[in-house]
Amino acid sequence: MWRLRETPRRGPKPSLTLDDIVASAIAIADAEGLAAVSMARVAERLGNSTMALYRHVKSKDDLLVIMSDAAIERPEPMPEGVDWRTGLTFWADGVLTAIRRHPWYAKVPISGPPAGPNNLAWFDSALGVLADTGLPEEAKVGVVMGLITYVQGQIRMAFDLAAGYADNPDAFRRFGATLRKVADPRVYPAVVRTVEAGVFDEVGSFEEDNEADFDFGLQLYLDGVAAFIDRVG
Repeated sequence: MWRLRETPRRGPKPSLTLDDIVASAIAIADAEGLAAVSMARVAERLGNSTMALYRHVKSKDDLLVIMSDAAIERPEPMPEGVDWRTGLTFWADGVLTAIRRHPWYAKVPISGPPAGPNNLAWFDSALGVLADTGLPEEAKVGVVMGLITYVQGQIRMAFDLAAGYADNPDAFRRFGATLRKVADPRVYPAVVRTVEAGVFDEVGSFEEDNEADFDFGLQLYLDGVAAFIDRVG
């Protein structure tokens, strides 16, 4: 993933490279979803044997890690002179944009901290925004990891809900009416108050509602960060 080797290989340039493998795997995932990616399928697409791939990638799990790092690319440069809150909002919107180009990214298991060069660049970008907050380095990491948890969680849930909406949009549109029929105020008093307030009556476009939910939750999180900085920074 970092293209590091202790000694260069001798002999002719190999006909198959790691970049070829990763690009092919991403193309398959973009077209058919993450479940369609396998070492055999990637090899078939490249016109090589499956064993040829194992000279470059140890396993499918390693391939998923490398292709997810490649797919997210590098973050856009942070605008000059922005405050930490504007910077983290810009950062979160950038993550959302990057992952939307490859929805399968949200299905890749998270098995450790950011390790690839692109993921590390995103991590560095978010940490850099907090440079002038006065927070200790450990606290900056905590803020960024909390933001990553929020952003990734929202994106993963949004993609799952989008699949459900595509399968049965009426179930989403009838949600408020359904709750009115089944929610007993003695059992679900808070839910009933929400229904009676008409919260679920006005249904906009699915995409607009997801955007609004993402932004609302993001600003709530950043409100908490602001209070933390005032207390600790």
